[in-house]
Amino acid sequence: MSNVNIQRAIDNIRAGSGVNIYTPVVEIIVNAIQAIEIANVKDGLVEIVVNREKQGDLDGSAGEVCGFTVSDNGIGFNTSNRNSFDTLYSDHKISQGGKGFGRFTCLKYFDTYTVESIYEEGGQYFCRCFQMGRQKDIIINESNTVTDRQLSGSTVRISTLRYTRFIDKQLFTIARVLVERLLPYFFDNGEGLPKVVLREEDESEVITLNSYLQGQGGELIQEVFKATGDFQLTAVDCEHQFFVKVFKFYSPREKTSKVSLVAHRREVTSTSLHKFIPEFVDEFCEGERDEISEVGKNFIIKVYVSGCYMDEHVSLERGGFEFQKDSDLNFGIAQTDIEKAAAAYAVKAVSEDVEARKEKKARRLKDYVESRAPWHKGLLKNINVADLAYNATEEQLESKLQSAKFHQEVKARRAVKKLLSSEGVDDLKSKASEIVQMVSDTSKNDLVHYIAMRRSVIDIFEKSLQMGSDGQYSSEGVVHDIIFPRKGNTDETPFDAHNLWLIDERLNFTEYLASDIPLRGNSDRPDLLAFDHSVVFRGENEPSNPVTVFEFKRPQRDDFINPSSNEDPVQQVIRYVRKIRDGVFKTPRGREIQIGSNTPFYGYVVCDLNKKVKVWLEEEKNFKPMPDQQGYFHWHDNLNLYTEVISWDKVLKDATMRNKIFFHQLNI
Repeated sequence: MSNVNIQRAIDNIRAGSGVNIYTPVVEIIVNAIQAIEIANVKDGLVEIVVNREKQGDLDGSAGEVCGFTVSDNGIGFNTSNRNSFDTLYSDHKISQGGKGFGRFTCLKYFDTYTVESIYEEGGQYFCRCFQMGRQKDIIINESNTVTDRQLSGSTVRISTLRYTRFIDKQLFTIARVLVERLLPYFFDNGEGLPKVVLREEDESEVITLNSYLQGQGGELIQEVFKATGDFQLTAVDCEHQFFVKVFKFYSPREKTSKVSLVAHRREVTSTSLHKFIPEFVDEFCEGERDEISEVGKNFIIKVYVSGCYMDEHVSLERGGFEFQKDSDLNFGIAQTDIEKAAAAYAVKAVSEDVEARKEKKARRLKDYVESRAPWHKGLLKNINVADLAYNATEEQLESKLQSAKFHQEVKARRAVKKLLSSEGVDDLKSKASEIVQMVSDTSKNDLVHYIAMRRSVIDIFEKSLQMGSDGQYSSEGVVHDIIFPRKGNTDETPFDAHNLWLIDERLNFTEYLASDIPLRGNSDRPDLLAFDHSVVFRGENEPSNPVTVFEFKRPQRDDFINPSSNEDPVQQVIRYVRKIRDGVFKTPRGREIQIGSNTPFYGYVVCDLNKKVKVWLEEEKNFKPMPDQQGYFHWHDNLNLYTEVISWDKVLKDATMRNKIFFHQLNI
């Protein structure tokens, strides 16, 4: 009479990982195989019957799976085996990898577990029947009587699913899953394995699982003998040996190849191979694929790894291992260490396919650089694509390139630091050229990126000057934001976030710039106000440094020339300059604007120059045309102000011409 809190033991079983709804079925099948092995039966037979709900689906398909009945012609539940079943954590089959706990996983997923067994003892045959309990007793409702039957064996039935449903319905699908879980038994025992049959209750469909590796089944599962092997890993105590067998699974149920760790001839864990080798993310194809006849056959690779290390450390429920998954300081060998070493054998099985996929990744990375990111060209020769995702997105490609760039820059900085800390002149002479080249390469990458971005900005700027589908042109705000964001200033908008170079390259080097925000002391808001400095003297607010003012007018707009308009851009520029000269303004940071009698002022008005605007500039504003007829200029002597009125087309044309040689060199 047992006295165990069975339900508590069941509730403590960790679902997930390697423990799932197939675990009870595999457990019973393995017990049946072991019973035949112990009895040394030559014509061993394990028969698995799929029990279904009596009423099938309305479309005539098979009914839901509600349980399994597993029969064998093994030794049966004699007194020794019966007592072992009635003992929690029994060591009765410890030499065969028994944990004395597997049967409890049956009650995790099924309500009922019943046994009917014929066994021989003392020259007589007996029939023992019982159920597995959920309260204090493991064995309940037991009977044991003498029988006339003269053939030992057992029939175990698990029925009535708990809290879930059996997702797989087709017998073929169930067979494939069971074979994958039990494949270690098949390749370890070979011809000595009993015949294992899966069938429907009415025998309308019967599948022999052994055939998956013999005869007709060879069309679905094949061992790759050239990839068979072993390897050693060092643990805390000693070195352990691991054995590898590799199989091709044709017409696979799942589309990704796996590496499975085995304990006591049972699959325990299954991990996607592409975690270690990205090229295994998709299934492979064997033979030539023909769109009409479809000669090619899809397959995946599955690697099975066995060894004493896994046998010794498999968990109680056989859903995992006692050692850690990623890093293990106690045992010394983690699960990923084993899987990573085994993954190399998968490559041996499909080496040509893997190399072809690596080349495809390299080509895709190269195509991305050439078409989308030419500034990364200098990095390609040093990039290893081995860890790049096989179907990498553009974001992943860019991340890979950025990572390579970062490591190259770090390497260059370390080399420079080491060289500068060296006291030997000979080191300086021998290493300087090499290190300068490293630094130059990283700088070229940034420069090419910057120029390529200019190409994109010019394209966007050109698009903004075109008439929209509604017959309207872009507003001042649109073109304004392309050149410099409204409501911004150089405190908030760094050098690489504006495009002042479209108008004048010198405007990249300013001490302070405000965009469409009022300066302190007045509500007037110039579109752009720049306190310009030369490259050499760009840090000082000196009276001799120029001040530049901009005004933008929407493409095709010309109403500002009307006498009643208060948006005359030339007068707006003059008004801003006068107020700056009079000391009315401070910068938004509260600084005085240093202005002297000789401070030069530059004014830029950007608008479209139609005939009306040209007449207005020449006859009313006394402006002179530029040689290209796309701009006008005027010198205001009393204000020390030089003003240009230029067209949007001129801004676009001049910016394109200034950068054209760079675009040509980059083939963009």
